Amino acid sequence: MATTTSSPRGTGGPEPGPPHGPPHGPPHDPSPETPPGTVGRDGRGHGTSPEESGPFSPSLLLTLFLLTALMFQGPVRGALAAPVMQSWMTVFVAVVVQALPFLVLGVLLSAAIAVFVPPSFFARALPKRPALAVPVAGAAGAVLPGCECASVPVAGALVRRGVAPAAALAFLLSAPAINPIVLTATAVAFPGNPEMVLARFVASLLVACAMGWLWQRLGRTDWLRPPARSADDDGRSRGAAFWGSVRHDVMHAGGFLVVGAMAAATLKAVVPAQWLSAAAGHPVLSVLALAVLAVLLSICSEADAFVAASLTQFSLTARLTFLVVGPMIDLKLFALQAGTFGRAFALRFAPATFVLAVAVSVLTGAVLL
Repeated sequence: MATTTSSPRGTGGPEPGPPHGPPHGPPHDPSPETPPGTVGRDGRGHGTSPEESGPFSPSLLLTLFLLTALMFQGPVRGALAAPVMQSWMTVFVAVVVQALPFLVLGVLLSAAIAVFVPPSFFARALPKRPALAVPVAGAAGAVLPGCECASVPVAGALVRRGVAPAAALAFLLSAPAINPIVLTATAVAFPGNPEMVLARFVASLLVACAMGWLWQRLGRTDWLRPPARSADDDGRSRGAAFWGSVRHDVMHAGGFLVVGAMAAATLKAVVPAQWLSAAAGHPVLSVLALAVLAVLLSICSEADAFVAASLTQFSLTARLTFLVVGPMIDLKLFALQAGTFGRAFALRFAPATFVLAVAVSVLTGAVLL
């Protein structure tokens, strides 16, 4: 009678199989079973099944849109041929075509500064005393192009690097309002009113410095939540970060430019002229109307001058208010400020900036315009 004994591992004898499960499978496999219709590659990466792509692909939606346009091309042509639509399209195209080159140039320069200029440069260049650092930081906006979307993360990086919050906030407000691209666009948009460029520069710089000093005087530490990390800490190369910033800002700012151009064209072509005349003829109402419009439209500062120039029913002072308020406080800026510095900060900083910007714009317009 032969007795069978198990051989030790490595002696060449047979080994018993596992008590349960397939004899040649791994001890455990936590990954789910590959669903039918997918393609695996070395156990990683699966193809997308037709069910996962959804019932409507982008190509299908585009085809449906084109077919619908062909079916209703007669009514569409009739609507576009109406005089009011001709006027609307003329204003819309004029605003977009004039503003787009300045917007793209501003985005390129803004991305270059945000990616290639280290925030420590600003910390070394600013005076140590906050009272002196505020006007220096405000004046730095005149030589450092940047839209308002880029100025908020840059200001957050300055605070993280130890720059006084008052100086960082002054730069946040001045950079998108008085940089060379914005002032050049303003000069092109108002060729017959060169004083508009000086008025915008003076009013915006005064508001930026005043808000910085106001925060230094009345601001509290618990209102300001320093950002945990900066935008340049995402691990990407500088080239990738630059083009990523350009793509994001062009799409983001371009969308707001289209919305602003549509609003300006609608005001010119659709709203009855007597309504605009009534609002524009009242000094206080015209200023408040364009200040609120600047907040709601949220147009990029490189393009807002062309929208303001199209609002010819309103006075230069009212349009100056539009140009000063917009780059400092609007809907997207409020969201950016709340996300970067905290909601407690934004709820206090935004209303104060709005009131001060309106007041300084009116006083500057009374003196210079």
